[in-house]
Amino acid sequence: MALLALSAALGPRGVLADDLKKERSKDPIITKEEVPKEEDENLGTKEYSFNPLQAEKEVRVGEYYFKKGSYRAAALRFREATKWNQGYGEAWLRLGETAEKQRDTKTAKEAYAKYLEVAPDAKDAAEIRKKLEKLK
Repeated sequence: MALLALSAALGPRGVLADDLKKERSKDPIITKEEVPKEEDENLGTKEYSFNPLQAEKEVRVGEYYFKKGSYRAAALRFREATKWNQGYGEAWLRLGETAEKQRDTKTAKEAYAKYLEVAPDAKDAAEIRKKLEKLK
């Protein structure tokens, strides 16, 4: 009989029921929702530093999207490449061509002008100057 009374007083893990209630009341109450750390970091702006290998990779992926006909995705990749390496003429040229395909003359003019600034002695500089004149 005493054993039965003791087992009733003890909880499932052999702890007294009163002690269990006290333990539960000590738990902290969370009043506001916490944002996981990894999501919080993604909300910040991306920082770019000179990385020519990453720029070349972005251009290769952009060319894939360009050939596929996905000009919006290609433009995003070419713009990303220009952020990794602002002096990468190929990225500026390809961004200009993609902007032309999208009929975005403002972006095309800016990209072609930057291309001519970065690579004024390129083989196709005269051709790009003609394109730039047509866009104005």
